[in-house]
Amino acid sequence: MKNRNLNLMAMACVLLAATCHADEFADKGRDIFKKNQHAVVTVRVVVKTTYSGGGRSSNPSESKSDLTGTVISPSGLTVLALSSVDPAELYRRLSDEVKIDTQINDIKIMLDDGTEMPSEIVLRDKDLDLAFIRPKTKPSAPMTAVDLSQSAAVAMLEPVITLNRLNQAAGRAYCASVERIAAVIQKPRTFYIPDTGQSATSLGSPAFALNGNIVGIFVMRAVNAGDAGARNARDFMTAIVIPAEDILKGAMQAPEAKGDAGKPADKPLETKEQKDSKGQK
Repeated sequence: MKNRNLNLMAMACVLLAATCHADEFADKGRDIFKKNQHAVVTVRVVVKTTYSGGGRSSNPSESKSDLTGTVISPSGLTVLALSSVDPAELYRRLSDEVKIDTQINDIKIMLDDGTEMPSEIVLRDKDLDLAFIRPKTKPSAPMTAVDLSQSAAVAMLEPVITLNRLNQAAGRAYCASVERIAAVIQKPRTFYIPDTGQSATSLGSPAFALNGNIVGIFVMRAVNAGDAGARNARDFMTAIVIPAEDILKGAMQAPEAKGDAGKPADKPLETKEQKDSKGQK
């Protein structure tokens, strides 16, 4: 009887510890959500697509998609997964057999009050699967933005908080999830593999460490499928989290407007090294 009571007490302690741990995740997650939720936006993209292969081509078809983007500058500079904005990029990485031509006819950032901000792609990074868009007209007020210079690295099995926008059926509500990092890949560059089996986190969503700093953005990584072609495409692609530091380097190259490739990005997009250097002067 004594041993049984001790076992019950031990189980109770374990359950209590687990509950406290879960509450800690919830408290920190809610803090991160409140601070950053308005930096996560819905981006509506209209794309015209034509398929060709084997001497045949399809008629152009137009599709409209609501995607998730993360605002990374008060000026409205927003980052998305390029494979979501332009699906042809993903197919090109997987296989050379099918040719897909796309034309992006419209991009709008959708705000909470119903305002639609016409935007344009100002930079593409095919290697990192990133698309940077900027409103064509400067916002009347600074937008809530994630500070990429305040970043964090995470380890295998470490939890992260992800923020997302749900679809139109759910009223484009903000939502948050707790994910775990399943693997950390070091080569050819550092990126994180999230355990997203049961997750609704979409591409373009940000991931945060429990200390509130940004870890990175969800994108799609794909490698050439070779002879396997598109039939086994899922074996050659996976969702990953690109570190914030890599996104920041790309953002600093984003021009003010389409075609202004020589213009610098916004001042808030300084790297940590630049900030430290200024502080030492």
